[in-house]
Amino acid sequence: MRREELRKTLMKNELKVTPQRVAILEALTELNNHPAADNIIKFIKEKHPNIAVGTVYNNLEVLIEKGIIKKVNTDKDITRYDAITANHHHLYCVESERIEDYFDDMLNQMIRDYFNQKKIPNFEIRDIKLQIIGKFINKR
Repeated sequence: MRREELRKTLMKNELKVTPQRVAILEALTELNNHPAADNIIKFIKEKHPNIAVGTVYNNLEVLIEKGIIKKVNTDKDITRYDAITANHHHLYCVESERIEDYFDDMLNQMIRDYFNQKKIPNFEIRDIKLQIIGKFINKR
């Protein structure tokens, strides 16, 4: 995503455009691998050595609250971050800890239909995310 698009995303979500926020969004889009906060910080520090670690963590939370990014949790309780907010799921490899996005409209519709029919009492569903856990197989 270009810097101007990142700025527009922040403004559209009524957030002040700061160099820190732009740097975090740039890191997420450039790394494109569901990075952990440590990976984001390392990436940012290469170009912006004066950005404080606490600032990165605080801004990650703000971006999550505004729906600009999402959290992805792993089996090892490591929080990773995703810049893709469109409805999708994740493939998580237990051996490499690699996470890949998985888009499947038919699966999404099936899940929506199931829960619309099920009607869980006293519970409002806001989002459904599947994390499909397995192992990537290398084809040679």
